[in-house]
Amino acid sequence: MKTKKLIVKSSTENLSKIRDFISENASKAGFSKDDIDNMILAVDEACTNVIKHAYKYSPDGDIIIEIKQDKSAFTITIEDNGISFDPDIVPSPDLQKYYREHRVGGLGMYLMKTLMDEVKYNSVPGRFNRVSLTKKIKAT
Repeated sequence: MKTKKLIVKSSTENLSKIRDFISENASKAGFSKDDIDNMILAVDEACTNVIKHAYKYSPDGDIIIEIKQDKSAFTITIEDNGISFDPDIVPSPDLQKYYREHRVGGLGMYLMKTLMDEVKYNSVPGRFNRVSLTKKIKAT
């Protein structure tokens, strides 16, 4: 199993570094441009949530991104030490109502679950939050 790691501070300026890290590694794994774009969008949502909610826009927190790849899956894990969050309390969005109300934001979990094959969230309050985003590798 191949593992790569990137640690950045919780600043939106670092989102481009994260995108490049995901893009480069997903490309090496043989994913299509569409799959890579979807992964980047899902990771972008997760990291933006960390910056906004876990660290309340403080640029001093660490965001740890780890990519694990084997023959069948490409998993991106995003970990932080900020405020915990329970994804089970986030209701599935009513997209038509959302659109009618011209809302912005709040679709992060929905997008992650839609764009990736598997999303797992693990939190130990006061210690860490970890979200794992997995894209299956199709056998060729």
